[in-house]
Amino acid sequence: MAFSEKLLGQGEHVVFHLRTHWRVLIWPALAFLMLCLLAGAGIGVLVPMVAESGRLVVTWIIVGVALVGFVALCLLPFLRWWTTTYTVTNRRLITRRGILNKSGHDLPLIRINNVEYQRSLWDRMFGCGTLTLMTAAEDPLTLPDIPDVERTHLRLGELMTHAGSAHGEDA
Repeated sequence: MAFSEKLLGQGEHVVFHLRTHWRVLIWPALAFLMLCLLAGAGIGVLVPMVAESGRLVVTWIIVGVALVGFVALCLLPFLRWWTTTYTVTNRRLITRRGILNKSGHDLPLIRINNVEYQRSLWDRMFGCGTLTLMTAAEDPLTLPDIPDVERTHLRLGELMTHAGSAHGEDA
């Protein structure tokens, strides 16, 4: 999901655009495989055990339960991942999330006092981490599962320095 250029101010441009790391899709993918396995086993084992007249009903019940499980365990997490984006421009950090109800947060780069990152062993295995942005007035903004978090941390620091010096020149 690309960020619309019409939402940018005059002289503002996108520096980078990202979403959370693909590793958040591992559990939904495993859930999909388990649902397929369980539905296939259910149809293969339970349906032959039922009387001829009830086989179609049992098959549809198994398929219905599998579809509900698919939506809850696979489709919704994928859509949450797909619709959660982080866009950094030369002036601000823009977060957007939501499938039906959209929410967003815009944080001017000159308001950020500190940028920290954390990487657990699991994060390091996948090349991602958590970015925490500190401002003077608000609670910290935490961005989990950022791909290549060290490089993103460095780029944000450079942009903050550049935005601060450009802001100081305007004053």
